[in-house]
Amino acid sequence: MARSSQAAPGANRRGYESVRPAAGWRAARRSLHTNAEPLTSLPRVPSPIPEAPVAKDRGTRADYRFFLTIPTRWMDNDVYGHVNNVTYYSWFDTVVARFLMDTGFLHIATAPVIGLVVETQCRYFAPIAFPDSVTAGLRCGRAGNTSVRYEIGIFRNEEDEASAEGHFVHVYVDRATQKQPTPLPAPLRASLAGISLP
Repeated sequence: MARSSQAAPGANRRGYESVRPAAGWRAARRSLHTNAEPLTSLPRVPSPIPEAPVAKDRGTRADYRFFLTIPTRWMDNDVYGHVNNVTYYSWFDTVVARFLMDTGFLHIATAPVIGLVVETQCRYFAPIAFPDSVTAGLRCGRAGNTSVRYEIGIFRNEEDEASAEGHFVHVYVDRATQKQPTPLPAPLRASLAGISLP
């Protein structure tokens, strides 16, 4: 059956009815943009995200109780000429492990109770670069029933103020399953008391 080639009044070539804007539409749109108030005059909507607290002053060596000297390496520098941020977490891990070994608690191959890292954080204040020497300062921020918050300061060469500070949380578990949290052994708790601030 042939289609009629005659379109209905007001229809386009495909046979659909054309819709023209109402009279004055363009003028109304121009008026909307012309008379709109600048964005600076609109009321401010409070942000649902609270402002970050101002960081405290940089810590000093006197804020820490256990110290370990760690040399920087050529490979620690990144393309920007300073030690890459991820290396600081390696220093955190190293000073905590060395403290646990020096106090006789951690025997890597045989310890029945081990600490697993569940949280770590670092704040950077000043750059470090090879061939600087680093001193990692350690203290116990909190000793709970099955977890410890270790707090670390990273010091460049002989400087007294920290170039970076952060923390490192261990949850202690039995070695066999590495799942069941275990109360802190008495020898570890006694060692932690020695690096806790008053």
